[in-house]
Amino acid sequence: MAATTSSTLDDLFANIIMQARFTAEENSLMAGLITRYDIGNVAGTTIQVPKYPAVTAADLTEGTDMSSSTVSTSGVTVTVGEVGAQVLLTDIAAMGAGNPAQELGTVLGNSIATKMDKDIIALFDGFSTSLGAAGQEITVADLFKAAATLRNAKATGPVYAVVHPFHAYQLSANLTNTFANPNGGDLQNEAMRNGFVGSIGGIEVYQSANITPDGSDDAKGCVFTREAMCIAMKRDFNLETERDASNRAFELNATAVYGVGELDDSFGVEMLFDAAL
Repeated sequence: MAATTSSTLDDLFANIIMQARFTAEENSLMAGLITRYDIGNVAGTTIQVPKYPAVTAADLTEGTDMSSSTVSTSGVTVTVGEVGAQVLLTDIAAMGAGNPAQELGTVLGNSIATKMDKDIIALFDGFSTSLGAAGQEITVADLFKAAATLRNAKATGPVYAVVHPFHAYQLSANLTNTFANPNGGDLQNEAMRNGFVGSIGGIEVYQSANITPDGSDDAKGCVFTREAMCIAMKRDFNLETERDASNRAFELNATAVYGVGELDDSFGVEMLFDAAL
């Protein structure tokens, strides 16, 4: 077997890093649906996001001075921290068959993306408004009710729903049930053809297996707008290699530095529903 040279390992590491970074960026669902603050150039490990109250406009009388409104801001503090994962690439594996660059890159990228999504999903449990109940199956009407709740709270912009895959199944079944939904039209046909739920009444519906059901097979999804939650990114996905001579291997160390937080409690609705087939 031909010896592995430093130049071939350099090429391998470059491919691992490229694959890992691509996987991390592509597989993080939640980070793309909430507000993002890039704070790499900001000193410190915290960010304080100011929140401004609404100001009410009033009718004016000609020649009469306007009254000033008092604006008192509050703030949300988000603290960032490190997350990471490590795998060993042994010399034998580097010289062997297969495609370790793609395989290890995918593993490391997935690990950071999954951690990021789970950290954001954990915020679902913090919203004051909640719909559903343990053992109750989700319906399309529940999505509409959640969206109406957000609009009534003056939430603007796109509305997203992130639910467990079994919630998504229940929504698809609800859409394709001709008795429950005899006039489903194109949306009903789309759900029957493709087996997934896309945009429902302007609500973009996503499913994530990173939502973990509890011991009673119930799970918490969420309907929200982008301003409901945030991620403060201090340093995006990074991968460093280090030689471990005693193990005859290279350490592949994937890290990211970020923090997540709730921005506006009224812009998110927790969705507690049954998550069993």
